Amino acid sequence: MISCGSFSSRCFRRGPMKAPGPRPVPDRQCLQGILYVLHTGIGWEDLPQELGFRSGMTCWRRIKPWINAGVFDDLHRILLAQLNAANEIDWSRAVIDGSHIDTKEWGARTLSSPPFLAPT
Repeated sequence: MISCGSFSSRCFRRGPMKAPGPRPVPDRQCLQGILYVLHTGIGWEDLPQELGFRSGMTCWRRIKPWINAGVFDDLHRILLAQLNAANEIDWSRAVIDGSHIDTKEWGARTLSSPPFLAPT
């Protein structure tokens, strides 16, 4: 079983966010709210407060600082490590995709003439 609490202290890095007003929403509640919106596809303003997520706008405001701090990358790495340790990943069905990576070695060649097809 994957435990949310096991990564929370390692994963959430927040800068000084001292603002006047009510106490800040705990990170775990915001993460659960973000995951709920992504899973259901509802709008941020429609996030049900009765489920304990508080305001959808509060959850939405946490996304950018967490992305910049690498929280979701850390979360992804931790979950993959835990799933792999529990033998819950079928690596025979994994696909490696490098289409989003810049390849500067090709120089002036275009995608229509990769190095292995270029005349020598």
